Parts: sequence; C-alpha cells; structure tokens
Amino acid sequence: MARPFLLVALLCASLTFITTCVALHLELTHVDAKEGCTVGERLRRATERTRRRRLASSSMAGGVTAPVHWAGTSSPQYIAEYLIGEPPQRAEAIIDTGSNLIWTQCSTCHLSRVTSCFPQNFPLYDPSLSSTARAVACSDAACALGSETQPCNNTSSSSSNNTPCVVLTSYGAGEIAGVLGTETFTFGSSNEVSPLAFGCIAATKLTPGSLNNASGLIGLGRGKLSLVSQLGATNFSYCLTPYLSDATVNTSHLFVGSPAGPMGEAPVTSVPFVESPSDDPFNTFYFLPLTGISVGQVKLDVPTAAFDLRQVSPGMWAGTFIDSGSPFTSLVDVAYQALRSELARQLGASVIVPLPNDADVESELCVASGDASLVPPLVLHFGGGGDAVVPPENYWAPVDTDTACMVVYSSGGPNTTLPSNETTVIGNYMQQNTHLLYDLANGVLSFQPADCSSM
Repeated sequence: MARPFLLVALLCASLTFITTCVALHLELTHVDAKEGCTVGERLRRATERTRRRRLASSSMAGGVTAPVHWAGTSSPQYIAEYLIGEPPQRAEAIIDTGSNLIWTQCSTCHLSRVTSCFPQNFPLYDPSLSSTARAVACSDAACALGSETQPCNNTSSSSSNNTPCVVLTSYGAGEIAGVLGTETFTFGSSNEVSPLAFGCIAATKLTPGSLNNASGLIGLGRGKLSLVSQLGATNFSYCLTPYLSDATVNTSHLFVGSPAGPMGEAPVTSVPFVESPSDDPFNTFYFLPLTGISVGQVKLDVPTAAFDLRQVSPGMWAGTFIDSGSPFTSLVDVAYQALRSELARQLGASVIVPLPNDADVESELCVASGDASLVPPLVLHFGGGGDAVVPPENYWAPVDTDTACMVVYSSGGPNTTLPSNETTVIGNYMQQNTHLLYDLANGVLSFQPADCSSM
C-alpha cells in the first residue's frame, strides 16, 4: 500500500526535524455544531466511534486561540481549526490524546489509485501553493521518531536523500498513507508555530464519516511526533463542554505549554501516570493507576489487577488509559459486568428495556427519563492519588425524551482481540465539564470539576 506514495513528495528539499517551545491556547467546539442532529443520532454515532476505537487498540501563559468544535454525530470528537502553510490554508483536526501523528489530507490524494480521500469541510491542503512546505527524507532523523513512519532501508545510499519519508498507520476506522513533511502551523490569528512535522496524507481507507468532514488529526500522545512533544511542552490541559450543550456557543479549551491552573474552589484530584512499558519505544497512551470503581457508596468487587498495566502477549500491553479521542468509556469486561449488576440492583424497578427505536446507544441498562435522577455517581479510585467522582450525566445519556441509558461499555465485545479486550479506556464523554491538567514534567494528571463553557 505504501509503494504509490514513494512517488509523492511535498517539495524536493529535506529538512532536519526541529523542536520548538511555544505556548498554545485553542478553543474547541463539538464537530456537530454545524449540523442539525438529534440526541439519538449523536449518541448512536458516538457508540459507533467508540467501537471502532476499541478495535484500533487490537492493532496497535501565553497563548494562541483557534476555534475548535465537536466533530459531530458520525464521529463525536473535539476539533480544532487551524491554518497551515504560507499563504495560509484552512484545516480542521480532531484532538486526540490516544495518538501521536499530526496529519491532514493533501491535494496529492488524486494521485492514489488505491482509494480516494474522504470529504472534508475545507479544500485539501496543497503543499505546492505554500512557500514554507518542506519534505522529510526517509534518511532524516525525523523519519525514525514514530511507529507511523517508514525510514529508509539503506540510509547510506545517496538516493535516500531524495526519497520521501513514508507515513503509513492504522486506526480503528481504517488506514491512512502519505509522506512526512514540515510546515508552518498557525493557531488563531497570531500564534505561528514553525515548523511542525506532519503527515501529508495522499490516501485513506477509513470508515465513512469517521472524521465527520474534519481534515485530519492532531495527536497529543506521548510519542515524539505529537504536538505536545514537538512543542517541547511539559504540560497541557483541556476542558470539554458537554455533548448535549449548545456547542455553537459553549466552546471547549485546550492549552499546550501553558495550561490554565485549577479553577475556583472545586477539589482537585491528582494521580500519577503509570510509567509506559520500557520495550515500547513509540509509547502513546497516558496510562493511569486505576485500582477500583464504586457505584455510589458500594465498591465493586473487581480485582485491582484487572486495571493494571500488563503485557498480554509479546509486544502487546493492556491497562487503563485516558483518551480524548474515544467518545465513551470502555471497561475491562469483569469490571463492566460488576458495574452493570450493581447499577441494576440499586436502580431496581426503575430499570426498563428500551424500545427498538431507543437502541441508538446499544445500552443494556436504561431507565425512564423521569427516573434519571436516581442514577448514582461513580467514583474512580486511583493508586497513589485520590478519588475522582463521575457525576451521572458523565456516564448516562438521554436517548430521547423518554429514556436515558448508561453509556459505558465492555471492552470484551465479540469482535475485539488482545489487547483491547483487556483494556479500560476513559473516554471524553466521562471527561465532560472536568478540567484535566497533564503535568508531564512531574508525571501527574489532575482532575477538577469545572464549568468548561465559562473557562
């Protein structure tokens, strides 16, 4: 699949990878802010995205402001608008802590005979129109920074200096391919970041609607090609407004390099990150030391080891991580079954079987909307830190005017394989109206309840 892209270059020059250190502030909005979507449509498509995300795991003080919105019904995500190149060209990207690569679809898409690129809101980025576009050769050091890229087989060959660095990577929704380049990115009106290494994507094979007309992704993971790493940032934070709020008015916020501090008097829970596996040179995920879950005052009878970071097969790791790119939370099956049973016990006669037209979220546990106030909060217990309280509205959703259902799923579905079926993922729906501060210098994640729309 990579062969056609060896013929595609951004420009003839190769550029050594450069790390910058800049503070960014991006405004985020839901992708479906531009669409008229029912609650059921939003939740159904969020469920589809969550399922695709699970399958992906088995393959494994200054500031800038950029408008960001919710990616919408087919891919409920948080999206940033930005400018790329000189003169600038508009683009949009999903904000994703569960991946590293920054990428956008390019005008070279039409050169591919494998598959065409997906529709997007803005014209395809055209590197030939930009004076700041540069190609990265397969012999360049930047080409060896991530698992998404393909370095030269023989870097001593003089011809390798003119051979583009191939980008080829997989997601739950499919695959993308192209070449690595560097380019000037502008977030907001006066916050230029130059240069950033990114994937200029020439072909995609993604599930239709996966990015809901966004142009690509901005990875915020631990890897060296992520936005966070390229900026040399030691911290970042974000605050996500609820899915079902007025996303056209209530924007979310992402701070990179200069995160906002704690807001108001709400309690802050700080949790140490779990150290990534030593044999994973391209580590991505922000693993957390989850030790247990309580439903109201009742702690679930689930062994701590079910949440631990552990090797499940050669080169494959399972554990618990937080992910802004996954809509709903998925629990390792033993925890999911315990959660469902305890909620059913506490809710008792309030539990109902949803009607067929209420099956958008495919939940096994629902109540009438009038009984939604009976749903208890969850408490996530972390080792080395404290407890994070999850209010009912962050794991329970209205399917329609009559029914509300749980939107937490089992990671052990029939089509999942190692390691995703043994992994717990804390999705962005559970992160709503929570200010999350990633202190990378000290290896700590902090949670604080917040009104994200007023940040």
